[in-house]
Parts: sequence; structure tokens; C-alpha cells
Amino acid sequence: MSGTRIEVAGATVYVGTGSGKPASDAACVAFVHGAGMDHTVWALPTRHFARKGLRVLAPDLPGHGRSNGTARSSIPAMADWLAGVFDATGVDQAAVVGHSMGSLVAWQFAQSHPDRCRTLALLGTSMPMPVTDMLLNAAKDNHHAAIDMANAWSHSPGGSLGANDNPGVWMLGAGERLLERSGPGVFHADLAACNAFNADEADGVVNCPALVIAGDEDRMTPARAGLDVASHLAGAKVVRLAGCGHAMLNERPNEILDALIDIVTER
Repeated sequence: MSGTRIEVAGATVYVGTGSGKPASDAACVAFVHGAGMDHTVWALPTRHFARKGLRVLAPDLPGHGRSNGTARSSIPAMADWLAGVFDATGVDQAAVVGHSMGSLVAWQFAQSHPDRCRTLALLGTSMPMPVTDMLLNAAKDNHHAAIDMANAWSHSPGGSLGANDNPGVWMLGAGERLLERSGPGVFHADLAACNAFNADEADGVVNCPALVIAGDEDRMTPARAGLDVASHLAGAKVVRLAGCGHAMLNERPNEILDALIDIVTER
């Protein structure tokens, strides 16, 4: 995936752009990754939409992937940082897509910066998004057990066995390697931000078209939680993925892309 480096809040940020050559007035789509992840989880949708002529932004959050800086300690701070990415790249408005922690950032962005969020897609979401003390403590100690727990819980039973429609993809191994790339303290900062997030403190309203994608075998953010979020978004479309876990970008990349096409391209 192609990308570029920009400056946001005094730190260098890497932004995946999906190998496209968009027109100067092309519609934009922004992707926000989950805890301990980076822009590479969006490889398929970023390439698809870039090749369809959209402008694509898939930033690595501060301290993640190829971005410098310190991981933000709260979801609202991440949403404001995302607005800084828009400013630095000259983007006024975009469809905003987020997975897991990224779904909270996307939702908060739509609340805090409503004029800049054209449409909204929340994948593997839950509000609140509690994190167990066992996982938080292991992440705080930078213990590999945190990676092992999160990676195992993120995959469905079938995914844990390696079943995948895309040959050559070792899902558990890919998830583990991504989390291992996080710097010291980054995964804990992300998990703590998710755990502390309180949607009731937001004072905005999400009025843009919205989509919620939920995995029926999601043990991190159960489908019922995603459906509850959708019930509070007027007219939100819901897509349920049978047999899919929380690591849906790993387990069902093609179905995720199919579900995103309408909401991302809606004007």
C-alpha cells in the first residue's frame, strides 16, 4: 500500500493512501484502526476505493506503525487528532470508517466534528467498550500474555483453527505480529482509552448516514452491543456476519468490503 508522511501536532504521521491517483476534488474516505494495530489492516478496502478514484486516508495513530509521537490517552483526543490529519492533508470532509477502538474514534469524530463526517461506518463496536483487568494489567506490564489474550479472543472458533476463504492467510499469526509491533505502553494506552470511554459524555448528535457491522461470534464486542449502538443512530444500516469474530478484517475481508461500498460512496 502506498502512503505519505505528514506533520500533525509536531510529530510525523504515516498515512496509507491505497495506491490511487484521485482527482483534486475526489470524495475522501478515512479509516481508523483498532487498539495496537496500524494502517495495514485496511489493505483491501484502501486499495479498492483508491482504485475507484476516491481519496484515501488510513493513518497510523500516534506511536503506532510508522507514526511517531505518543499514543493518545483518550478517545476524544484521538478524534481531535484525526481532525488534525484532515487539516494537514487538506481534507474538509470524509466518510469515516473505524474498527474496534477505531469505531469509538470514528463515532466521537462524528460527534465532535459533524460537518467533517460525510458518512460513518462502525465495525466491531460497543459503547461502552469495557476491558478486563486481566488484559489491562498484562498490557500495562508489556507482557506477551496481553497479546495472546487479545489475539485469541478476537478470533471466532473457526478463525482460531485457521479457516479462511483467502488462501495463504494465517490469521492468528498475522494478528500476533501486528500487536507485537506496538511500542512499549501503546497497547495499554489504547485499551485504557477504550475502557474509560463514556459515550454519555458526548454532547453532539450523529446525523449522517451510518452503518454498523457486527460479527455473530465476536467475543470482544458482542453483536448485541453493536446492534444497541445501531439503535441509537437514526436509520443506521446493520450488517451481521454469521460465524465471524472481532477480527473481522482478518476473517471476512471480502464481505467487509462489500458492506462498505454503499456507505463510503454515498454522497
